[in-house]
Amino acid sequence: RFVIKKLRRLLIFKPTRQLINQRFPRARRAPTSNQPLLEAIRVNGNGGRLKVFSTLDGVEKLLVYRQVGVYPLYVTSGIPVATVSYRWLRHDGLIAVATLVPCVGIWFLVLFSLSRLKRERTAWESWKAEFGMRLSAEATSRQLKRMGALGNLVASVAHDFNNLLMVVKANMELARRKEFNGLEKEVVAVERASASAEVLARRLLSVARKQPLREEFVEVKDWLEQEASLIRMSLSERVQMHITSVGEIWPAYVDPTELQSALINLAVNAKDAMPNGGEFSIRCENITIERSRGNLKSGEYVVIACSDTGVGMSSAVVQRAFEPLFTTKAANAGTGLGLAQVLAMCEQAGGTARIESAEGQGTTVTLFLPRGSGKAVDKATASPSQPSTVTEASKGSILLVEDNEEVAAGLSAVLEVFGWQSRHELTGDAALELLDDGATFDLILSDIQMPGVNNGIDVAEKVRRMWPKQAIALMTGYADEFERATSIGVTILSKPFNIDDLQALLHSAAPATR
Repeated sequence: RFVIKKLRRLLIFKPTRQLINQRFPRARRAPTSNQPLLEAIRVNGNGGRLKVFSTLDGVEKLLVYRQVGVYPLYVTSGIPVATVSYRWLRHDGLIAVATLVPCVGIWFLVLFSLSRLKRERTAWESWKAEFGMRLSAEATSRQLKRMGALGNLVASVAHDFNNLLMVVKANMELARRKEFNGLEKEVVAVERASASAEVLARRLLSVARKQPLREEFVEVKDWLEQEASLIRMSLSERVQMHITSVGEIWPAYVDPTELQSALINLAVNAKDAMPNGGEFSIRCENITIERSRGNLKSGEYVVIACSDTGVGMSSAVVQRAFEPLFTTKAANAGTGLGLAQVLAMCEQAGGTARIESAEGQGTTVTLFLPRGSGKAVDKATASPSQPSTVTEASKGSILLVEDNEEVAAGLSAVLEVFGWQSRHELTGDAALELLDDGATFDLILSDIQMPGVNNGIDVAEKVRRMWPKQAIALMTGYADEFERATSIGVTILSKPFNIDDLQALLHSAAPATR
């Protein structure tokens, strides 16, 4: 009892003087003051836990302490952190690994699915783009086929139309040479109508790329000054026209008639785009293309830029502006052949045409014409004289090969007026058989496109081979045939030709017949 009383008295009245330490197992070194534990007891005297670095054995531990009753006596128990970690890994690590493997598999499956979905989406977008391109290519192919069929139809109609014009012009020439007999006004009216019809037929053939070109070297600057009055007549009085040139302009190798039609078409379009008036300007300059740009090859070009201050075009209209028969004008106000003829003329000459326009900002059509390496021809001195009457020396016999009997009849009548005797054959095969039988003629005048085995070019080649001195001339209305016939080296008349051209041919053939 005495000891207990002494101990109780010591614990109650002197709590901060001494801390009784009891430990199991025994410490490997002498105990020292455990400051973190004392601080924890001061903060929470009833009990708690903390993580301390043990001063007894130098091991990091998780320590739990609790007060014994109401006495200032505390019991602590600690376990090394390494032991806790080991036991956790031992008991719970397998579960964690077993759980982690399926999670990793699921994540891998998710990533694989996302990657596969991305590839399939890319493939889908690529397929849609390819499908769209295929549809566009098929639509373009159908459009080209339609345009080709339309071109062939237009060319065929224009060719037949030219044949009819040949009949009209031949008979008008006969009426003129017979002094009209009181029908001068009527004949002149028919001549004017036939001239307009010839322009329309020429435009149709030009759009179909089958118009025979009569290309020559043209001094563009001087030519524009000469044609300025005609172009100005295509504009209204409220439209001002300006022609400017940058420096010395090169000559261009082009068909002047087609170039004139192109500029007149552009002037008419400019007038329609400026109902309230405005400005129409033509600017010429020389450019050199170093690298090919689309369908424009590298080389030297004469550029003719025609600009107006009109209402302009939308981008959709600009894309279709050069299409034949496409027009934004009111019904019966336009044929849709103007810009198509401009582009066809430039491309047949070896260049191209481009258009720039925006709504409310006007339109500029630029013509690219290849530079000519020769000199311009003076028509006043280059054209042969056209005799009004036929001399005795120019009379002779002509073999006329033409499948259109009306055209042949008209030409035969004109030849008769000129003093020439003519024999008509419908096909090239019949003409060759006649020549093989020994028939001779001072001149053979043959159409190119005819039925049968031998067309006009075949007839010319065989005549050149079998009778080299035989004079022969061809008639055609197609550009491709015109080019092939030129390579043979024979005289070619482009339908519908003037009677003066025929008379010049007869005059040049007359010396060879004597």
